[in-house]
Amino acid sequence: MAFGRSHRDPYASSLGQLIEKATFAGVQTEDWGQFMHICDIINTTHDGPKDAVKALKKRISKNYNHKEIQLTLSLIDMCMQNCGPSFQSLIVKKEFVKDSLVKLLNPRYTLPIDIQNRILNFIKTWSQGFPGGVDVSEVKDVYLDLLKKGVQFPSSDAETETARQEMALNPPPSVPSAPALPSVVPKISTITLVPEQIGKLHSELDMVKMNVRVMSAILMENIPGSENHEDIELLQKLYKTGREMQERIMDLLVVVENEDVTAELIQVNEDLNNAILGCERFTRNQQRILEQNKNQREDANTTSEPSAPSSDLLDLSPSFPMPRTTLGEVSTVNAQLSDLSK
Repeated sequence: MAFGRSHRDPYASSLGQLIEKATFAGVQTEDWGQFMHICDIINTTHDGPKDAVKALKKRISKNYNHKEIQLTLSLIDMCMQNCGPSFQSLIVKKEFVKDSLVKLLNPRYTLPIDIQNRILNFIKTWSQGFPGGVDVSEVKDVYLDLLKKGVQFPSSDAETETARQEMALNPPPSVPSAPALPSVVPKISTITLVPEQIGKLHSELDMVKMNVRVMSAILMENIPGSENHEDIELLQKLYKTGREMQERIMDLLVVVENEDVTAELIQVNEDLNNAILGCERFTRNQQRILEQNKNQREDANTTSEPSAPSSDLLDLSPSFPMPRTTLGEVSTVNAQLSDLSK
């Protein structure tokens, strides 16, 4: 025990001291060798998992030092990949996930968006389970609770990397923060679906999945600035319908009590959200190209070709009429999903 430290101090154990030093703000960057040494101690000592989690929790609790939080998250990530179920099962408890990690998303900590997304990615990934019989029910509850509160989880690594590159080329006027989490959430009445309703819902969700596949195919086959007009017209309608479907899915997530249905709703919501983000990114790129073409014409003092009117841009407003053919059935999906949430 270190001199002057109480046995109740998480840094009092030898492992706690190593974690304290490895995540100290004065450290230039992650010491992966030391991180792996910490993993080895966790795996080979009886109290290692418990001592490690206590020290990690102390490091990020009420800590406004972004460097220390970043180092701690890197250590947590490495430990989750290299340590066994004894450690993993403690990390995915509400006591750690909700009481420590989620609290860091509060705006008062002013965490950069990449660190916020890293925390959300942890929660999303952990909720999907681990080998070795780790009980992830508590982190699943936290994940679902955040979804119900409207927190937008980051998309796949590829989507995140693309968005990061776009931000580097076109930095926004200010960096957005994660949505503030309400301190009090009213109790909502839940519903239990009968087998017939569950079968019907699965069928309608299959149609939503089909629309997601069509949206993804259109985005892959078209390049902003040289897109196929008919494809973009269909994409507009799919985007509008997708937004409506997402609202219905979120309503159902709040009220439906069925683990299998909830899992599918979450997955469909994630896939749909990724497709929606892809549409919005396509539109931004399309608009940027139109602006560049306009500026080039103005620089060349050319008036023979008028600039494209704003109506040519992909309009993502909810004013588009529903399509007559490809998405005719989706209006029915919308109504049926709405009925299920009542």
